[in-house]
Amino acid sequence: MIEITIALIIFLFPLAYSPGPGNMFFAANGARFGFAATVPSNIGYHIATWLVTVVIGLGMITALNDYPNVFFALKISGAAYVLWLAWKLIRAGRYDGQGEAKPATFWDGVVLLLLNPKAYIIMALMFSQFLSMDGGLQIANVLAISTIFTLNNCVAFSIWAAVGDKIADKFRTDEGARRLNLMFGKILAAVAVWMFFFITGYSLIRHAQLR
Repeated sequence: MIEITIALIIFLFPLAYSPGPGNMFFAANGARFGFAATVPSNIGYHIATWLVTVVIGLGMITALNDYPNVFFALKISGAAYVLWLAWKLIRAGRYDGQGEAKPATFWDGVVLLLLNPKAYIIMALMFSQFLSMDGGLQIANVLAISTIFTLNNCVAFSIWAAVGDKIADKFRTDEGARRLNLMFGKILAAVAVWMFFFITGYSLIRHAQLR
């Protein structure tokens, strides 16, 4: 199991620590509100991560393969949600909290995971590589892999939130905060646009292959 754990962490490292909807979301919130304010949404995201990973590991991915339109709709919803988060961040404005800007909540974290197609793809890919087909151990393997995946992801997001918080030290003025929010908002918006074009491009290729 130790060998599998090491191999799994190595496999997940570039996936978990590379920029994506979740990482940029927590970096932006860390920069805007400080590291401590990201803890509730981080907890919500990773409780949802563990539960969804277990469900996928136990066979949900088969159902998604049988109903590809459901997965496509989920991916489009995820891109739209990330774009909405970017819009909120761009409008956040002043650093001192005036206006409607508030830290992300526990439930914001849950929703972000549920509408994050990158997370589903990584989960499915991970299980295809590391899940044992031994029926007697399959449930135990799913639980172990899900736990390792969740903890590794939580560390990655915490690092991104801390980096965002550190960057924000240089942007404590109202104008600096506005520019920082605008920068992270544009990054999130770019991620959302990439998600949309990746989704539609993949779907067109998939459709052409099935014809």
